Amino acid sequence: MENIGLILEGGGSRGIYTAGVLRYLMEKEIYFPYTIGVSAGACNGCSYISRQRDRNRAVNINLVTHPEYLSFRNLIKKGQLFGMDFLFDKVPNELVPFDFATFNEAEEEFVVGTTDCLTGEPVFYNKKEYAKDMLTLLRASSSLPFFAPVVPFEDRILMDGGISDPIPIKQSIKDGNAKNVVVLTRNRGYYKKPQSFGRYIEKKYRDYPGLVKAIGQRHIVYNETLQYIFDEEKKGNVFVVCPSEKLNVGRVEKNKKKLTTLYQQGINDIKNIIHPLKEFLTH
Repeated sequence: MENIGLILEGGGSRGIYTAGVLRYLMEKEIYFPYTIGVSAGACNGCSYISRQRDRNRAVNINLVTHPEYLSFRNLIKKGQLFGMDFLFDKVPNELVPFDFATFNEAEEEFVVGTTDCLTGEPVFYNKKEYAKDMLTLLRASSSLPFFAPVVPFEDRILMDGGISDPIPIKQSIKDGNAKNVVVLTRNRGYYKKPQSFGRYIEKKYRDYPGLVKAIGQRHIVYNETLQYIFDEEKKGNVFVVCPSEKLNVGRVEKNKKKLTTLYQQGINDIKNIIHPLKEFLTH
């Protein structure tokens, strides 16, 4: 398998769908030479590269009711809806250990997308050069506006990668992948609407004009990217994996039953299309 990329959309709690898809791919020993993701997609992708089949489920379902994982208490006390220190320090280093050795030694390339708050442009970091900084970069890529603080890294201020490049297929192509498999966390037919709290964004992030601009244009970028993906799908250059049934999980979800159902849907969906996927990968 050469010059084929795997693109993982974010989506907060909806990312558990992607976790199910990746769980089945790992079971079948299907690993792409290149994986790129943003936000929840990047977090799930890390455990895929480290060959930890059940880690995403353990983190995103088993721990979801932990008070430090997700709560308005976090938001009030720390300005974080999701407990970022908990998720990107305590969880990978103690509660559900991340296999750093396997991740670092894996031959596959892995890329994390972030947003530069000053310029509003997407910035990408690859495993080859930034393996030691991966937890910080995952944290930056997952830092949602309003619900998490910005993340300083090197000479930049970073936030959620899904703001500036929500489905980074064009970066995968730029990195040399002529064919791509795209895992979406929305049903076909979904298109993003403009956000309605522009003035509040401008006030809260007045020091980050690029971020404000990127948030305002996010729906345009998202919808144009979707259209590009489906156009490329018709040409045979892209294989799309997306929820086959209407979602019952939003960006923020603590109901384990709903999350488990969506996780299983991801497994079932990829299982049902595994033969055309293998044909796509080999032709």
